[in-house]
Amino acid sequence: MRIRTDDEVYRVDAVWLGPPKATFPWRARYVAWLIGIPAFFVVLGVERWAGWSFGFFSTAWAFIATIVITRLLTAKISHERPLGTVVSMAGRELNTPRERTTGTGGAVSASRVRVRAERPLPKHRRKRQYQHHGGPPGAGVQGTPRARRSRGNAARAGR
Repeated sequence: MRIRTDDEVYRVDAVWLGPPKATFPWRARYVAWLIGIPAFFVVLGVERWAGWSFGFFSTAWAFIATIVITRLLTAKISHERPLGTVVSMAGRELNTPRERTTGTGGAVSASRVRVRAERPLPKHRRKRQYQHHGGPPGAGVQGTPRARRSRGNAARAGR
């Protein structure tokens, strides 16, 4: 026994064959007309924007491009997926938040590190240099290094 589904009812396309007694040689769904006519004007506008002059061949190419665009778009439209659903799905796809593939930080670089022309001296050589050149900048007495208190003596003195 074979069970028939109701798919045949939905396979019938709402088509417009043309005016009475002057039908078109092709079948086109209402949705195709709804998409094709605005697409034709958009293609003509793009041609004018690109600098093509209005003529027979530019209009013929616009007509061919419109047929291709309309067929591509109507291939996505069916009774299960109407035009409104396809348009809203495309809008949501274009406006959905995306995962960021680039990190917020960057590669580590030494661009902010200052490089001096002279190499710094070790601590024991710095003291000798101050003794020979008159002491560190800002020293109160010239020629004598600052006296240093050892911690051991401070602890013994009761401080």
